Amino acid sequence: MEHVVKWKAIRDQAIIATGTAVYIPQSIYQPYTEADRVRYIEKADLKEPIIFKSAHPYQWGVALEDAIRANMKDLLDKYDNMLENCGPSVSIRLQWPGYRAWTRQIPTMDFKSPKGPITRAKLAKNIANCVKRFIEEKEKERMEMEADRRWRVGTRHIRMEDLILVSLHNISKGSWQPQLRLRTPLSEIQLRRLQAQAPLSIAC
Repeated sequence: MEHVVKWKAIRDQAIIATGTAVYIPQSIYQPYTEADRVRYIEKADLKEPIIFKSAHPYQWGVALEDAIRANMKDLLDKYDNMLENCGPSVSIRLQWPGYRAWTRQIPTMDFKSPKGPITRAKLAKNIANCVKRFIEEKEKERMEMEADRRWRVGTRHIRMEDLILVSLHNISKGSWQPQLRLRTPLSEIQLRRLQAQAPLSIAC
């Protein structure tokens, strides 16, 4: 399907200047029943992916840490209107490896005066808040039995600060899924985990 091709193409097309080229290996969300897949994907008018491009240096992606702090001076086209004609809210979905599918609603409107569609900068901040909430919730849960422990989230594992938002994809009617890549190498995250597990040395 076309939206799947576009999801996979991002990894080949993206220009990377900072962070890593390692993407969170999410599966692509799809409705459970065949009837819903036809209704919400095949017969839906899915929109083009939204790319978050930054300057200084030029690359595809904005650090979630910057987005959540509204520190987006380098985000290109930050004031462009996003999610127009998408209804009052959309679902942001994460299909993080090793965890149950997760979703959160975000508004498509900014209720400042005058009211209008949210901007690219505001959308990035909303997604960053979603990922932060996901990590806070899932840190308290066990990963699935056969899960790859490298993708574990939490204070001693993958944090919101370790992630870069590259793009947002309309993967079914009313549902959008972010493409995230690692800002911090997995080797450094692994070292953080090992250091946290090491017993404290006893001073003589």
